[in-house]
Parts: sequence; structure tokens; C-alpha cells
Amino acid sequence: MPLANDYRALLERLPTLAVNADQVQTLHSARSFKQRLLELIATAHTRIYLAALYLQDDEAGREILTALHEAKQARPALDIRLFVDFHRAQRGLIGHQGQGGNHRMYQEFAARYADPIAIYGVPVKGREILGVLHLKGFVFDDTLLYSGASLNDIYLHQQDRYRFDRYHQFTDARLADTMVDYMNRLFADNPAVPLLTAEPIPNARQLRHAIRQFKPQMKRTRYEFTSMPPGAGQVAVTPLAGLGKLGNRLNRAIRNLLRSPREKLFICTPYFNLPKPLAKDIRGLLKKGIEVTLVIGDKTANDFYIPPDQPFRTIGGLPYLYETNLRRFARAHQTYIYQGKLNIMLWHHDRNSYHLKGLFVDDDLAMITGNNLNPRAWGLDLENGLLLQDPQRLLQAEFEAEKANILKHCQRLAHFTEIEELADYPAPVQRLLKRVQRTRANVLLKRLL
Repeated sequence: MPLANDYRALLERLPTLAVNADQVQTLHSARSFKQRLLELIATAHTRIYLAALYLQDDEAGREILTALHEAKQARPALDIRLFVDFHRAQRGLIGHQGQGGNHRMYQEFAARYADPIAIYGVPVKGREILGVLHLKGFVFDDTLLYSGASLNDIYLHQQDRYRFDRYHQFTDARLADTMVDYMNRLFADNPAVPLLTAEPIPNARQLRHAIRQFKPQMKRTRYEFTSMPPGAGQVAVTPLAGLGKLGNRLNRAIRNLLRSPREKLFICTPYFNLPKPLAKDIRGLLKKGIEVTLVIGDKTANDFYIPPDQPFRTIGGLPYLYETNLRRFARAHQTYIYQGKLNIMLWHHDRNSYHLKGLFVDDDLAMITGNNLNPRAWGLDLENGLLLQDPQRLLQAEFEAEKANILKHCQRLAHFTEIEELADYPAPVQRLLKRVQRTRANVLLKRLL
């Protein structure tokens, strides 16, 4: 049976970029993330490349888009490109009736400025429910700002609420070049990836043939760079991307990372719906005596949570579905909770929400990613991440500080009965979940959510 060292050996064989450890920095709040975004936009001289699920038509989205356009007017040679999901850009937020697509804001800005910027819509699949652009990474000259956050009011703490995420800055020309090169090779001049800044935007049906050809390109394309082992004062960084279950290099690295702990594993995921392989790996670690910490958002910290005093919508059932999964998992592993080998940490802070993802292994391995570690990320969306190997423990203090910041608003689950069950839920939620279970729709939902 393979041991932790065998999986570590597989990770060590991956090509790496050597990055100075003192050029890896962690931001600890949504507000500091937004401030850094604006600073980097204002000071960029050669290029700005942004990849995110969406840039929203709201106060924060307009502030970011204004900053980008002003930078372009001040420095017309500045190469600015945004890549957002094609489908998501052309609809409003779920549950916000009458809200138009963000593409209308993009077109409004393009018409207003003499030197507009390029905003592209990336259609990973023909329909949004079957897969989206979940690629992350913001490049400003030689700086990479990486976060699972999209760009809108709550992600940037524009008003009184925030959505908590992870935020990391890498200042390294080769890493920035690698991220930009991937986006250019895969998206630029691709007939499946239209500009969203001018009408007419072709619809998914018109792009059907191009999207069909685009899918194998996304599966095949990888980050390309000349491998260099880290020297003194450096960490090894491997950018990875993947789409689909088969041949997915990011999935493979996550699994190898998950099976690499000698002592402890720390996982963040906003939606507790682990793919079967990852759930199996965690069970294996617990049986070996590895300490596993799972940091999960309380259902009230879920993006889709609707307080009981507000009108219920079907989408509001999702947090309860995730909580049902968690209660079942905790009940099955209660012995490990008693032993202190399984720490289920529930994050809750006022009316704010939780969107963290990623893994820490022992004190020398980490994955920074936007991957939700759920079946949808595992098989449907285009995802990426940065694997960090730090044998010199140069980032140990940095990551310990990040974990402490994450756990600041967490409470450890002592017993599975602390989690509500179906009978405790509001009546509309009970009716919805009973209908889902009766029709066995939960099997399909677990794959899509």
C-alpha cells in the first residue's frame, strides 16, 4: 500500500518555478484584497490580465472597472484583458429578479471611453449548469494576485457585509509570465471566446461548434515553463489547471497532496460535498491516525442562505443540503471527533459568508486554489491552482498566521448532534428536502452543486 512518502515523491516530480519566499505574501481580509487590487491597477505599466468567474454590475464592480479604464486612458499601451464566464456574464445574480447581465455594463464602459479594454466571455460548456470558467488569477506586470474571489460588493467588502476568501500575492516575473501565457494560448483569438464589450454577442447555439472544439483544447492545455528547483530562500510553485475527471492534472495533484500527510491535514471548503475519491482519502487518513481539520462555513454563512423570516426560494435549500451531508459525515466519524483526530470547524461571523478553499499538509505543502473540492469542481468546471512545496519551511509562519486568521471565527464541533437535522428545519425546507430525497434528485444535485 503506498505511503505518504510515495505520494510526496509524485509531487516532487512535477515541474516547478523557484520563487523567493519573501515575495509570497498573504492578505487577511476582503478589504485589504480590494485595496491591493486598486493599488496594482493604478501602478501597472505593461499588462493587466484578470481571470474570474464574474465582474459584477454593482458599486464595487463599477469601481474596479472604472479604475481599469482610467489606467488604460492614462497609459494607452497598457495591455488589459479580462476573462469571465460567458454564461454568467449575461445573467443577473440568482434570486435578483429584473437584474440584467454584466455584459451591459461592459458595453456601457466601452462606449464611454476612447480606449476601451478587452473583456472576453469564456464558454466552458454550452450551458452554465454543465460547467463554468472557474479559473482564478490577477496579473499586474510581474505580480500575481491569486484568490478564489470574484469581483463584486460582497467579495470586496464594499458595504456592510463581506464574503471571506483567501488572498495571496506572488511577485515573480516567471510565474506571472506563465499565467499570462496560458490565458493567451487558450483564450486569445479563439472563435469560442467572444468579446463582451460590443453587440452582437453570439449566443451559445451559434457558438456550439466552436465550443465543441474548445473543450478538448481546455483539457489539453497546461501551464508551460522551464522547470527550476528552488534554491536557498526559495519555494517551489507549480501552477496547475484541469477540466473533467479524466486526465485532470489539478485533480491528480490534489489527491496526491491529500494522501501526503505524515502528521496533519488542514482543508478549507465552503460547500461540504466532497467528491467520493477525496472522502475516501480522508477516511484513510483518519484510520492511519493523521489529524484532519475541516474548516467549513456554517449554513448561515453560505452564499445561498435565506433567513427563516424572509420569503423562501428553492435556491435557499442548498445550505441545508450541504449541512445534511456534513451531519451524516460527522455521525459516521464521531469516534475520531472524540479522539481529537477529526476537527470539524464551523465558520460563522455575523451576517458574512464563507468562500475559502485549499489545503495545508504538515508544515511544508500547500494548495492555493479556487477549487471548491466538490463534484462540480472535480468534473465540470475549468479550475486551476498553485501547489507550493516548501521543504525549508520558509512559509511556515506565513501559513500559520493565515490559519489562525481563518480559525478566528470558527467553533469546533464536539458531537454530530450539534448540527441540526431535517426535523429542525423551517417547513418549506423540510418539504423541499423530502421531495428531493423521494425523487432521488439528491444524487444528481450532488454532481452539479
